[in-house]
Amino acid sequence: MKIPKTIKIYCKKCNEHQDHKIKVTKSKKARADSKGTRRFQKKHKKGYGGKAKFTIKPKKQTKKPNFTAECSKCKSKKPFSIPKKMKKVEIV
Repeated sequence: MKIPKTIKIYCKKCNEHQDHKIKVTKSKKARADSKGTRRFQKKHKKGYGGKAKFTIKPKKQTKKPNFTAECSKCKSKKPFSIPKKMKKVEIV
């Protein structure tokens, strides 16, 4: 799906509609101390190298893309997402 580089949406800081630059954001590295990571390591890294207690579900092929919209006037950033799941995102 092709997405334009600029979209005119509402800016809370300016209190009016402004042109926003759109950038694709990627997920960052997971925290080592988070509860999910600790649970995963507790189940997988213990014992004598036996099989894990549960099998990991396959990942979904398509995900909802996340964008950051930056206001051209005040430079404030806000998360912006499109509700559809897309395989390939192309900013034009």
